[in-house]
Amino acid sequence: MRIIPLASESLGVRSLATFVEASGIKVLIDPGVALGPKRYGLPPAKVEIETLHRMRRKLQGYARRTDVVTISHYHYDHHTPFFEGLYESSSEAFAREIYSGKLLLIKHPRENINFSQRKRAWAFMKNVEPIAERIEFADGRSFDLGGVTLEFSPAVPHGSEGSKLGFVVMVMIDDGFRLIHASDIQLLNRKAVEWIVEKNPDLLITGGPPTYLGKRAEGSWGTGVKNLNEIIRETNAQIILDHHIVRDKTYPRFFDELEKRPKTFAGFLKVGDRPFEAYRRELHRIERGEKAEVPFRLE
Repeated sequence: MRIIPLASESLGVRSLATFVEASGIKVLIDPGVALGPKRYGLPPAKVEIETLHRMRRKLQGYARRTDVVTISHYHYDHHTPFFEGLYESSSEAFAREIYSGKLLLIKHPRENINFSQRKRAWAFMKNVEPIAERIEFADGRSFDLGGVTLEFSPAVPHGSEGSKLGFVVMVMIDDGFRLIHASDIQLLNRKAVEWIVEKNPDLLITGGPPTYLGKRAEGSWGTGVKNLNEIIRETNAQIILDHHIVRDKTYPRFFDELEKRPKTFAGFLKVGDRPFEAYRRELHRIERGEKAEVPFRLE
């Protein structure tokens, strides 16, 4: 199995997009990239916009060679919509390139879904149904693609139980090596943790808790550490940890509390972390010609 992390917070954008090749089948997981329109009351810095466009070009390049596209849920950092989006670097042309002629294995657009995602899913389905080769609602289902199996979890909360953000599905790709991509579970609900432990992956790609939200995410740090340590002990999986947790400047301290140190997408690719959103204040100061310290190179 070949695993290529494409875009994430450690690479400068909001995403957990991943390309996987297994037994000759090429799978694109959660094909979206985005920026937070506001952080610290500030719009994205220039380097964030430039990075978004670069990540979009990379995503489209891998989409062109993809056979199967999976979508865990309908937030715009996890799928590319069919509209012109400044902070999603999206367009109808980009969306058509990703989805045309592909097998789509996607979160159910009407069941176990909140109002916001249901609206987004409706718009997505209206545009994608005429161009996809085949669309399957994947929640709780398994698909044998010949030498590789894609198994999806039932819908689990986007974060904590009772989350207002709706539900997501995780996917396990198994060709003898087991990869689980657990998008936006935030390591905060038991259903997701138990499913991961039961499937016993060799490698887990997941997002951490949204600790950058402060009081709105109170207690999520401790819960996330506890749940990920349980997964590490029970499965001995290698861990790639990124996404929401990397929007918090103190994310390296979260990594320090784990029983096996994970890698970010950047670390897996053997490049330095560039958590731009967490340092947006500093990036704006640098753009204005002021002095500011950031723990990464901007070149």
